[in-house]
Amino acid sequence: MNAYAPILVLGGLAAVFAIGSVVAAALIGPSRYNRAKVEAYECGIEPTPQAVGGGRFPIKYYLTAMLFIIFDIEIIFLYPWAVSFDAMGLFGLVEMLLFALTVAVAYAYVWRRGGLEWD
Repeated sequence: MNAYAPILVLGGLAAVFAIGSVVAAALIGPSRYNRAKVEAYECGIEPTPQAVGGGRFPIKYYLTAMLFIIFDIEIIFLYPWAVSFDAMGLFGLVEMLLFALTVAVAYAYVWRRGGLEWD
């Protein structure tokens, strides 16, 4: 049980901080609401009852989201590799270079096709 004591203490501190922050914000924060505060915020665009184009979102939103997911997955694979770099040796280096090359080719393709332009 002594091995888990620091984890339990840290979890308790995190819970106290989270609950304390919410309570403090409710007590200290302003509670004056106006029309602009209660409206939904849509990336600076005036909200409309129906989306532009008959209710469909542009496909660019989904493509951008998929790009972020791809690069997040790359980062998730890079962290453990960086931690155990010495143990894997040359094999690990070559495998990660191949992985990074694959992602770089996909990145170059998307860049060339204009997928990273924010029109």
